[in-house]
Amino acid sequence: MLKDRINTDLKDAMRAGDARRRDALRLLTAALKQKEVDERKDLGDPEVVSIIDKMIKQRRDSIAQFEKGGRPDLAEGEQFEISVLEAYMPAAMSEAEIDAAIAAAIAEAGAKGPADMGKVMGPLKAKLAGRADMGQVSARVKAKLAG
Repeated sequence: MLKDRINTDLKDAMRAGDARRRDALRLLTAALKQKEVDERKDLGDPEVVSIIDKMIKQRRDSIAQFEKGGRPDLAEGEQFEISVLEAYMPAAMSEAEIDAAIAAAIAEAGAKGPADMGKVMGPLKAKLAGRADMGQVSARVKAKLAG
């Protein structure tokens, strides 16, 4: 399980004295535990990937803000955390794989136009979460349904 791998890597970072990696992994484990407490259940790999994806997005937003504010030192710290978090994400899908998944979802849902966007995005989100930028996927689905 992904959660077990994260805990093992945290222990390894602690043994190795790698404070930056340890701190990044502690933030991740804290977010996972918080979600488990909030929902009163153990998280499976899809939920863990979703949380990691959200944390990566937050860090990208922070980097943009730090760079705007002239703080490259803080932006570099956030970039390091992204590199640690991305190691736990599933392999990204290629453009062709994403297009094929979109075409299959449109056909499956029998979508005819932009009004059917929700019918297509629901299954796609479950299938592509963590493996593709869902904002870009949404834009591509919208373009296909409009055209």
